[in-house]
Amino acid sequence: MTPTRHKSCCFTGHRPEKLPWGKDDSHPDAQSLKARLFDLAEAVYRAGITHFICGMARGADFLFCEAVLKLREEHENVTLEAAIPCEEQAKRWPAQDRNRYFHLVSQCDYETVLQSAYDSGCMKRRNYYMVDRAAILIAVYDGSIGGSMQTINYAKRSGLEILIVHP
Repeated sequence: MTPTRHKSCCFTGHRPEKLPWGKDDSHPDAQSLKARLFDLAEAVYRAGITHFICGMARGADFLFCEAVLKLREEHENVTLEAAIPCEEQAKRWPAQDRNRYFHLVSQCDYETVLQSAYDSGCMKRRNYYMVDRAAILIAVYDGSIGGSMQTINYAKRSGLEILIVHP
């Protein structure tokens, strides 16, 4: 069964380089953000959202994915989709990040790979894919210029409800 847009939520957020704790997801602030993301996912679930779409990037995406996996443990009708911009997304990442990525992707209910090879527009196409299939966007965003800002702006133009969490 294909998830419907009005029952779907997508996510955008910063990479470790823009997060105050960097790559240390065991940091108390990272764990606090993960708890806030779980609370938001649970709130939108209670409002009727059952499908979540994550772009599977390093940083905030990993925390969101883990929060939704926890939500799915509590609600069997929750589904999680990995929206992957290209097959080689994790190719150049450090081994620890690659291992975490492949583990998280393996836990998802759906895996959508948008193209085989990387090119300069594949991340933007992934972000638009997610927004075009969702009613709500949850964003970890600090106001800086970048992919999260572009995704938020596209979501605004597309009429999505947007929930922003400052990291």
